[in-house]
Amino acid sequence: MKYVNLSHSNAKATDSQYTLITSMYKLRTPAMQITQIRNATIMINIGDYRILVDPMLARKSTIPALKYVTRARRRNPLVELPEAADSLLSTVSHSLITHCQKGHFDHLDRAGAKFLRDHNVPVFCMPDDRQFLATKGLATRVLIDGTQPFLDGKLTPIPCVHGEGIVGRMMAHGHGYFIEFPGEPSLYLAGDTILTGEIADFILRKQPDICLVPAGGAQFDIGGEIIMGLTDVEELAGISTGKIIANHLEALDHCPVTRLQLKNLRERKGLEQRLYIPDDGETLVFEC
Repeated sequence: MKYVNLSHSNAKATDSQYTLITSMYKLRTPAMQITQIRNATIMINIGDYRILVDPMLARKSTIPALKYVTRARRRNPLVELPEAADSLLSTVSHSLITHCQKGHFDHLDRAGAKFLRDHNVPVFCMPDDRQFLATKGLATRVLIDGTQPFLDGKLTPIPCVHGEGIVGRMMAHGHGYFIEFPGEPSLYLAGDTILTGEIADFILRKQPDICLVPAGGAQFDIGGEIIMGLTDVEELAGISTGKIIANHLEALDHCPVTRLQLKNLRERKGLEQRLYIPDDGETLVFEC
């Protein structure tokens, strides 16, 4: 699998620059493109489809803080959307939701729901989220457990564990998705989860070409991490033979892990060719 960094030095590309870059790559051999928009919100370009995952589209500081016992509470999101967001969103064909209930605005906020509703975007979700999304006026397409057809490929839901103990019992755990398209790299979109034995077994068995994982080490005022942090990313890198993309970074007040910390981990563990830490607005291209 060949990796091309489409916009590493151009994370703040203008709309016209993004359009030019995208047009250039349409002339080349088909390749999967993954654009980090912000936090868990990404765009997957695969085949003829542009799949928007977990849209949190609110303006900076318009959503309440998630940490309360702190001297410096910060409203969310901590950063604005990247400059190329409008151009990216104008190409959306479908959306994919990993989880969205129990206050998980960082995977579907009011602005994200409005965008999907106003543009009549088909939204793939698991059965537990169908009614919740329907109340927002969204056009849902319900996924099932097990491997199933998905657009021009296939998809397998992988259960998440969004924290353990008392905090875990209050969370909407959701699912990650293993996506396979003919002639494209296989992609494991982990969703919000810690690294569990079940997920480790799945990775060892299937060895996805790409694992896209939440790496921000999110924690509330009580309890442990509710998504992967530095330790889980390091452990995952030890069992996976593919590429790893880290996101869910530097956009929410309860996610302490920074891109710099992950870059230091990458250097210490010799993962320069395998661990990618995209900036917001950055597009990664993976060719088989």
